[in-house]
Order: sequence, then C-alpha cells, then structure tokens
Amino acid sequence: MTQPEIAGLESATETVYALGLGPCEFDSEAFPLPAFAGRLAAVRDELENGRGFVLLRGLSVDRLEYDHLLLLYSGIGAHLGRVITQNSRGDRIVRVTVRGDDYATTGVRGHGSRAAIRPHGDSADLVGLLCVETAARGGKSIIASAMTIYNEILAHHPEYLEVLCGEFRINLAGKGRTGRADELSHRRIPVFSYYRGRLSCRFNQKQIEDAAAIMDAPLTRLEREAIECVSVLALRPDIRFDMRFETGDLQLLNNHCILHAREAYEDDPAGKRRRLLLRMWINLLDGR
Repeated sequence: MTQPEIAGLESATETVYALGLGPCEFDSEAFPLPAFAGRLAAVRDELENGRGFVLLRGLSVDRLEYDHLLLLYSGIGAHLGRVITQNSRGDRIVRVTVRGDDYATTGVRGHGSRAAIRPHGDSADLVGLLCVETAARGGKSIIASAMTIYNEILAHHPEYLEVLCGEFRINLAGKGRTGRADELSHRRIPVFSYYRGRLSCRFNQKQIEDAAAIMDAPLTRLEREAIECVSVLALRPDIRFDMRFETGDLQLLNNHCILHAREAYEDDPAGKRRRLLLRMWINLLDGR
C-alpha cells in the first residue's frame, strides 16, 4: 500500500471516530477513500473474477490505538461489501489468538488454538485476516485453488465427484442461531456445485466429520476417501501456496474458490509476542 492510501485510511478513521461510530456501524459513504477506493474496487474484482486471493501489505498497525484499528479495518470491509456476523453473539471482527481451545474436540473451531488447521473455507463470500502480531515460530498460512483440486480429482479420481457434488450436513460449531457446539446445518451442502455457471466450493472436512459423529451416521468409505482427497490435494506442494504473515498484512480470500489452512505455531514463552489476527467475514453485494 502507498503512503497516500494509508494516510487516507487513517483520515477516514478519525472522521468516523469523531462521529462516535463504532466498528461496522457505518457504510462506505461515511468512510471516504479517494486515494484508495479505486484500488479496493480492483481488489474486489480480483477476488471474485480473478485468482480469488489478495495480500495487502503495509498497514501501520503499531501506530494506531486498538479501537481506531477496528474502525479502519471495518472501513476497508465496508468498501468491499457487507461485513457479517461470525457467531451467535453477533461478532463481526473476531480475534484469532490462542485461548487454549482443543481443535481436536468435536464442535471446536481452530482459531482459539495453536494447532495446525486443516484446509477449509469459511461461511461468507470473503474472509479477511489482518495481522496485528506475528507468532514467535510457525503459523504460516496455506492457500489452494479449489478449482485446481476439482480438476485433479476429475483427472485422477472421477469416482469421487459424484460424492463431492452430493450433499453433507456440517457442524456449525457455534456459528448457528443457538450458538451450541453440536448445532448442524439445516440443509445438506455440496462440496462442489455450480452457481451462475461458476464452479464453487464449500468444504470443511472437520465439520463434515463432526456432523456425522453427532448424527451417529458414519460416512461411507467412498465419502471418507473423497473428502480426505480434497484435504490432501490442498496441501500438495505443487498446488498449495504458502504465505508468511508480517505485521500490517491483510490477506483477503474468496471462500468459494480458495481453501485455506494454517501451520501450527508457538508464541513467545516469555509472553512478549502473542500471535493476533483480526478476522472479518464479508459478503459481496453481488457475490455468490
């Protein structure tokens, strides 16, 4: 990002702060970005019609008070689309940092642990991850094209596609209306489907497996092999693309065509460095 773009973001942040507005309480008109709006429009097009991922680098997060940082971040979100809630509490910006959660437990989401997180997509058109503090070790982000994975399966394991284009219940893991860890999706959801002629993906192996366990309805051998194949391909060296976050990085992904994962990480044992990302879910106004 250029200095004029960053200066414009900080100026707009001061404007909404002076008006007494909180994060996600304003739209793009209340957060004018004359030097940056054009770039954000290009970013939005790249996310929906291009590669499906963008990394913006250079935000001066250490110069901003935390409440100002939340305003700035939600201002970017307002220019990309509609920022939506991520859980039954209504949180629109979620702190991704260690809370001691056990990711291996049914119904537990991975963002509160240091564990490696398997390839998946989130429940929105876009997911943004703003890096406030890096880990002492590890924590590398891994992304992969769901379209490439589909084509690899089509070429080498076409027998899996009927299963993957079928439908699975998924465990909502606290994101549903009740907030309960064992609440399931009300409908069955395909891993791969078409929308307006575009191949789209909705995949989370852990949530599919957790739902099967909650329903006491074991997956068939073919279903297990098919969903495992998606995860394996997403981590294959010639398909995956690795990103190491730096402070001030903003990673934006289209969940319909990009799967993301994370390596396990460690924080500074002396407590001087604790990994912190701020996650935002955004629905495009004309998105899928």
